[in-house]
Amino acid sequence: MFDKAKEAFGKNPDKAEQGIDKASDAAKSRFGDHADKIDQGADKAKDYLRGGGGDQQNQQGQQGQQ
Repeated sequence: MFDKAKEAFGKNPDKAEQGIDKASDAAKSRFGDHADKIDQGADKAKDYLRGGGGDQQNQQGQQGQQ
């Protein structure tokens, strides 16, 4: 599912990031006490869409290889 989203948004990265920002703003308006966690999640989503894959995913892969 993430690969399909990544492919679809890969053609319009600016719009994808705008969508993430809009979703995080909506979440913060409802769950303002957790704004820092929402921002972290939004940043991870943007990194994933840019091809970063996210740190947690890379760490899990490295642990499985040991």
